[in-house]
Amino acid sequence: MKYAENILGTIGNTPMVKLNKVTKEIDALVLAKVETFNPGNSVKDRMAVKMIEDAEADGRLKPGGTIIEGTSGNTGMGLALGAIVKGYKLVCVITDKQSKEKMDILRAVGAKVVVCPTDVEPSDPRSYYSVSRRLAEETPNAWYVNQYDNMSNTQAHYEQTGPEIWEQTDGKITHFIVGVGTGGTISGVAKYLKERNPNVKIWGVDTYGSVFKKYHETGIFDENEIYSYITEGIGEDILPKNVDFSLIDGFTKVTDKDAAVYTRKLALEEGIFVGNSAGAAIKGVLQLKEHFKPEDVVVVLFHDSGSRYVGKMFNDDWMRERGFLDEDITKAEDLIKDHIEKPLVVVRTEELVSHAIERMRKYKISQIPVIDINGFVGSVDETDLFQSYISDKNAAEKPIREVMGKPYPIVKAGTPVEEISKLINKENQAVLVDLGDGRHHIITKYDIIGTIK
Repeated sequence: MKYAENILGTIGNTPMVKLNKVTKEIDALVLAKVETFNPGNSVKDRMAVKMIEDAEADGRLKPGGTIIEGTSGNTGMGLALGAIVKGYKLVCVITDKQSKEKMDILRAVGAKVVVCPTDVEPSDPRSYYSVSRRLAEETPNAWYVNQYDNMSNTQAHYEQTGPEIWEQTDGKITHFIVGVGTGGTISGVAKYLKERNPNVKIWGVDTYGSVFKKYHETGIFDENEIYSYITEGIGEDILPKNVDFSLIDGFTKVTDKDAAVYTRKLALEEGIFVGNSAGAAIKGVLQLKEHFKPEDVVVVLFHDSGSRYVGKMFNDDWMRERGFLDEDITKAEDLIKDHIEKPLVVVRTEELVSHAIERMRKYKISQIPVIDINGFVGSVDETDLFQSYISDKNAAEKPIREVMGKPYPIVKAGTPVEEISKLINKENQAVLVDLGDGRHHIITKYDIIGTIK
């Protein structure tokens, strides 16, 4: 009989899959190491169990102890599997940019989840780095994993992932490309592959808002490079000890939009349902295509499962809100189709300025058309109201007709976007679309900006 003693025995030996459609413009063999086949559905299972076992061996993790870690979700899942099998408690500290699915999955496998804000400095006491350390100090019999600086992370991939890739390609691999977060995967695999063949090229995929690419190229840790980004699982605002820059030949950066779009492409064109960092990784491969020759064997690693991102990259509304869906927007009706069912917010000439302000706050809008019994007769925007208040502190009690500006131009639903763009300027902040049957909708400059690719 063939069976694993427990779920941890199924980690590793993930398949290598040839990519076909999404890489058709690349004149080389491109293979994907699909890590979603691990029991926790990500590459992080490998290093999570390795870190636990090494901590057990040297006494950092004691029987009945509590494992504490800051994680984007996947390491937490791997740690959870180890904690369940080995009898530990687990606290996962996660940032609020991570998908709800990741948080729900961690809770489903028994982890306590603590959520921290994303947009704070690493040294901020609210950051998930700081909270993780504090909880480890305050919790009796606790072990803080610290996957960023825990070198068992790199060692797991040196012992497992690197040898698997070498064997599966029969030693013919020429390039290895992977997203870089903690650095364990790229460094461990790179160390093994370069020991076997120093000519293997190692490329890291970075994201905009992260410090890796510039630091690798210049040695400068530029804090101006750090800003909030959407892509999950790769990029950092710190330099983890697991990132061995000496083993990496170069980095390429991928935008949030491209990462999201290519995540969906992998599912639609290859039938490979993987996560956000995989989309970034395959776009990185495409950006590096001039480095490949026909006889090359290029391996790209896909970190985790698409199931973690059903509410994000695989949700049309989420993609549309961020301008990540490439839809043809050519006419007025295209600009408003996502909110066409919402009623037009208006204010009447005899209502008070305070009523308009209240409506702007309630609906989070900046422009409102003004009507009387004959139809549209004027407009107000937040700038007008602000100027009125500056000149007269009692402006809130004035009727709208005393402060309103010109009425917004009215266009047909089929009016080209180019014509609408010309109508919006400093003097005119919006355009009304006539939908027929007495119905109208508003287009603002932000709707136009949203069409820019």
